[in-house]
Amino acid sequence: MSVGGRVVAFVTISLDGYVAGPNDRIGEGLGDGGERLHRWMFGAPSTPAADPQGPTAVDEEYLAEVFGAAGAWIVGRTMYDLAEGWGDDPGFGVPVFVVSHRTHDTVVKGDTSFEFVAGGIAAALSRAGAAAAGKDVLIMGGADVLRQYLAAGLVDELMLTIAPVLLGGGKRLFDGIARTDVAFERTGVVESPVATHLRFRVRVGEGETARH
Repeated sequence: MSVGGRVVAFVTISLDGYVAGPNDRIGEGLGDGGERLHRWMFGAPSTPAADPQGPTAVDEEYLAEVFGAAGAWIVGRTMYDLAEGWGDDPGFGVPVFVVSHRTHDTVVKGDTSFEFVAGGIAAALSRAGAAAAGKDVLIMGGADVLRQYLAAGLVDELMLTIAPVLLGGGKRLFDGIARTDVAFERTGVVESPVATHLRFRVRVGEGETARH
């Protein structure tokens, strides 16, 4: 399948391997304690009594690079629903394609549109690739959608951020992937005081690239 730019899976996990904490629900889309995964994006107090601080310069530059290269995003319907559509004006600035079993009219909020695709992950990727116009398609999650794209061999690059927290339970990224012929070639490491960002080229089978 040709979509122009790369297909990039982008996710943050805890040290114990979870992409969300237990009991994820509306209003707490990342589950109990799961918001700690993304402190590297939004900043956090350096101590419990300190005022919140913004992201480090290293993390801010990394995030700007990832989002700046993307022309469209893909998310799952569960993620969309738990995040309550990211409010009235998410400010993403790109079209977002929602993999869903349920049809829904396109939702436009400010500079962000949400198009619901009921035809499966390949159909969503085709639509997102056309909208991205040669830029990357960023697969944002949740965990089930990321696993489906990885298992289908449709991911070119995995951008995996490790947050130095323990969640103790929740959703693991690779639970349920049966195939073992997926290989990850590390192509980059970016470190900050609050996160480690790893980049992998994804290969399937006998050293073939993930997308043909």
